[in-house]
Amino acid sequence: MFRKVLGDDENYNLLCQAHEQFNNREYDRCLELLQRLETKGESSGLILRHNRAVVNYYKTGCLEHQTLLNELEKLGNDQPAPGEPTVPLALKNAGSALTVARYNKAVIYFHRHMYGTALDRLAPLVTRLEALEKQMAALVATLQLQLLLATNQLNRAEAFLDYLQYKLNLVASAPGASPSSSLEEPTTTAAAAVSAAAAAAAAAAAASSTASTAVASSTPILDSSVTRAAGENGSILRLLQLLTHVLNRKPVVITEDGTPEIAALKAQQYYIMKDFQMAAKQLMRINDDCTQAGTVTPQLSTCIANNMGVIHLRVRHYAIAAKFFQNALRFDQQLTSNLRQCSLQTMGLARSCEIMYNLGIAMLHLRRPKEAFQCFLVPVKQYHSNPRLWYRMAEACIMEHEAQKLPGKDRYTIDSSLNSSGSKPYGTHSTAVPEPTLEFAALCLRNALTLSLQYKASFYMAASPDETLDPKDSSQQLWSQTQDNNFCNPSKPISLESMENMLDAIYAAHSFVSLRLGDHVTALEMAKHLLQSERLSDAHKLLGHMYAGEALMMMDKSGEARDHLEPTFVNSLNALDLETRDWQLKSLDAAQNVVRYNLAVTFALQNDFQAAKSLLGTLTHPIVSKKALTLHRYIELKISATALH
Repeated sequence: MFRKVLGDDENYNLLCQAHEQFNNREYDRCLELLQRLETKGESSGLILRHNRAVVNYYKTGCLEHQTLLNELEKLGNDQPAPGEPTVPLALKNAGSALTVARYNKAVIYFHRHMYGTALDRLAPLVTRLEALEKQMAALVATLQLQLLLATNQLNRAEAFLDYLQYKLNLVASAPGASPSSSLEEPTTTAAAAVSAAAAAAAAAAAASSTASTAVASSTPILDSSVTRAAGENGSILRLLQLLTHVLNRKPVVITEDGTPEIAALKAQQYYIMKDFQMAAKQLMRINDDCTQAGTVTPQLSTCIANNMGVIHLRVRHYAIAAKFFQNALRFDQQLTSNLRQCSLQTMGLARSCEIMYNLGIAMLHLRRPKEAFQCFLVPVKQYHSNPRLWYRMAEACIMEHEAQKLPGKDRYTIDSSLNSSGSKPYGTHSTAVPEPTLEFAALCLRNALTLSLQYKASFYMAASPDETLDPKDSSQQLWSQTQDNNFCNPSKPISLESMENMLDAIYAAHSFVSLRLGDHVTALEMAKHLLQSERLSDAHKLLGHMYAGEALMMMDKSGEARDHLEPTFVNSLNALDLETRDWQLKSLDAAQNVVRYNLAVTFALQNDFQAAKSLLGTLTHPIVSKKALTLHRYIELKISATALH
């Protein structure tokens, strides 16, 4: 066990004077007092080193956070010392120096958007949260909850809140709504990438407030500062409690108090309830009120513009959404124009990565694949374990390739269909170069497929409502055992159905790209995996059979290809599934004509020209009319050549 920091009243008075000078921003005087303590032979070296590092950090304008981090790392490793967890840790214990150092390191990593590292650094403190004094426990709990929300661990955040409420009594019950007002489960969207989409202002404000007190209250010389910070943390913790309930779609009453944070939280609730008009009005009201009060900041403008873009993206106003996202980027650049020379708090407010993700989605919908690809290059550096992001990048590559195709190189031309040599019709590009090519699309799809299969194998199925423990009994079950399927950060956790739909889309795109690149074996393999899906949509079923049939034709297996191209299966497809897709096959008639055309090509490859001509006579849809005419002329030439011989 560590001994007391202070051996006599004189040393304690010096420490209190240093604390006062620190609060008055007299950092040179504070350092002098700390030096006097050291020359007097004060034995609490850890505390003095820690305090000196913090004071020097503030003296340099809170810019040298890497230097502070290096000093904190030198104070000790992140493992609790023997005997440290067994006693309450007061601010006058040497053990508290390591405690606060761990907390400060987590704060620094949090604002540098290194959330996983921050969670690891904070974990030793969270595991012994009950041993910390209440003020320090409140700080640690607030940061832990922020990190869980930042990483989209919504279920774990909810369980952690129950632990804080019923075990530690750090938060009170949130004002609940009547049972009839329970929130409807919204459909999954590809965007809404910023954690706490419409309440980002609230989350950012909470993060900024915690950080500004984190380093200041981290040193044992700042007893009163910690107490004051804990008081501020109480309101932040309540705000995060409401945000957690809203994100988990729990019925909760949000009473506005005139602050933009609570108003933004109300907008988030409207968004989740699919009342997009009210969500947009709420955000605009925040902007108007803050403009009149003169309290508009680049941070607030960034959040409002981004969240307005998310709302318009949700209602398919893609051009308007893109404009809002571009405005959000401009505001964000004003906030963080030079990250190397900005404060730690300002660095934590940067949201360009998530906004670029949203802008890329909007650009894809606007069929501007090159711009979308450039947008996705930014978030993929941070969210490289997101399979949906890799798939979106592949989509951009495919769309860009299709846009650059010459008119004479349609997908089902007779020349390409009858050429079974397996040669690659496209120039070689390096997959290591991130550019919108089919080669890079293949790399993206391999990454997306590998990650998706890995995540599906570890997919967590929540317990049924009958098996769920009462919140008051949740302390009997460790909250850390709760899991979230947050595989697609910065988007929200996904359901098993969404995971399977994403896998189907990846298989279909992978098969298409492989066909284009002349890799017919992989194309057939992906198409077969697609057709084996348990929840296969009718649109993907059609694509699976067509891609498998084409791959088999290119592999000189026309007989097997006919099994996939029999038009009878099209009659069983749901016309609505085809009509609502963003593609050319908008009806069962169009699908029938495409399948029959491909079957006619198969008959032609087998020299069954009469059967091919019969099928061509049934093709009436404009989508295949030009190709059918070309194939008909080819067949006539073949028949004439055969007759001459």
